[in-house]
Formats: sequence, C-alpha cells, structure tokens
Amino acid sequence: RAFLAVILNLLALSLSTTALLGSYWCTGTQKVPKPLCGKSKATKCISVPMPPDAGASNVSSQDVVHYSWETGDDRFAFRYFHTGMWLSCEESMEGPEEKCRSFIELSPPAERVSFPNCPYSLLNKPFCTDMRSLWFLTGILWLSLGSEMLYISLLLISFILLMVEMLHTGNPVCGLKLNAFAAVSSVLSGLLGMVAHMMYTQVFQATVNLGPEDWRPHSWDYGWAFYMAWASFTCCMASAVSTLNTYTKTVLEFK
Repeated sequence: RAFLAVILNLLALSLSTTALLGSYWCTGTQKVPKPLCGKSKATKCISVPMPPDAGASNVSSQDVVHYSWETGDDRFAFRYFHTGMWLSCEESMEGPEEKCRSFIELSPPAERVSFPNCPYSLLNKPFCTDMRSLWFLTGILWLSLGSEMLYISLLLISFILLMVEMLHTGNPVCGLKLNAFAAVSSVLSGLLGMVAHMMYTQVFQATVNLGPEDWRPHSWDYGWAFYMAWASFTCCMASAVSTLNTYTKTVLEFK
C-alpha cells in the first residue's frame, strides 16, 4: 500500500504540473470577420469588388471597411483557439502561426475597475455592479493560480515524506509520524486542487461573457488539460486514502 501511495502521488504530481503549464484547459472557435484579400492573402478573405473607374473615383477607406464588416456568414471565419491558466492562443488569419496573449490580460485593467466615487443612483447602479464583478473576477483568477501552485507544492511535500518513510525503516515510530504528515498533506492538497479547478472554471465562464469582444468564443468546450487536472485530483485523493489505510493498519498493529 505504501508503494501504491507513492505511485499515485507521483502520477498526481506529474499530471497537475503538466496541466498547469499547458494551455488547453478550454478550446473552441471564435467568429471573426474575414480580412480583405491581397497579394499575400488569397484564401479565407473577402474580395472587395472595385468599379472600373476606381482609379479616378474617390472611394473612401471608410466605405471599404464598412463593406468588409457587412453581416452574413460568408463574411466571417471561425478561427480555433485554446486557453490555459497562463496563456490564450488564437489561430492567426494571416499565417500558420498562433497569436498568444496572457489570460490575465483578458480581465479588465485596474484603472477600468476602480470606482472610488461610484454614484448610487438607480441609473448608474448596474454599471457599478458590473465593474465590481470584473474586479472580483480578476481576484478569483489570481486566487485560482495561487491555489493551484500550492496544490502542487503540497503534493511534492507529500511525495518526499512518503519516499523518506519508505526508505527509513529503522524506526517504526518515526515512520508512522511521516506517514501521518504525508496523509494530511495529501488531503489538504486535494482540497486545494479541487477549489482551484472550480474557481478557474467559473473565471473562464465569466470571461466568456465579460471579456474583450475580439476574444469572446463562438463555441467552446473543455480541453485535455482540464481533464488531466481532474485526473490528478483523483490520483491525489486515492493516494491520501491509501496512506491513511497504511497509517491505520500500522497503529492497529502496535496495539
């Protein structure tokens, strides 16, 4: 059972670290206007028809821009995106490379959510409520990141304690104490991991509705990193249960 607890703990540590560093917690598509066709862009673009006397006529750039933003599905393209706790990457319409930006930047900056003199009139109350919600959203995101890193740290501590307990077999009492501390560390890390995953899910769903308009997805779903994070939580709790069983069995043998 002790060896099983070590294997499960190591698996949980590996999965959680991979999920934290990955940017595939959520994936989906974004509906964006197609760019104008040019020499370097011949596909997935809008071909703007020009009159024969285009060189002589005064066609303003505003008319061209207005034409390229006309409604209709044929005027839009669906680009793929994937988002993690740190980065949000989007498919580029100009080339095969991706454009990435920090997921934290998708939340409004501090100056946009500061409201020292927010009026309490009925007309402005919804605006103030939205600003408070956006500020609260940024705080939850940072709290989720902190909980996730603390979750991994406690998993690492639990793994070290379990390894020391397996190698240090000379003193049963000392091994029993190490086993107890490892069990407590595993349980605490599992609870923190569960809270961190749930907070990030709430932050992403709120960002879908309150985030920048050029980022809001048309459709989305959870990615492999999200499922890997919950698999890590399952392995962590299984390791904690196995460690507690070993501790209980050892205590009963002493009695």
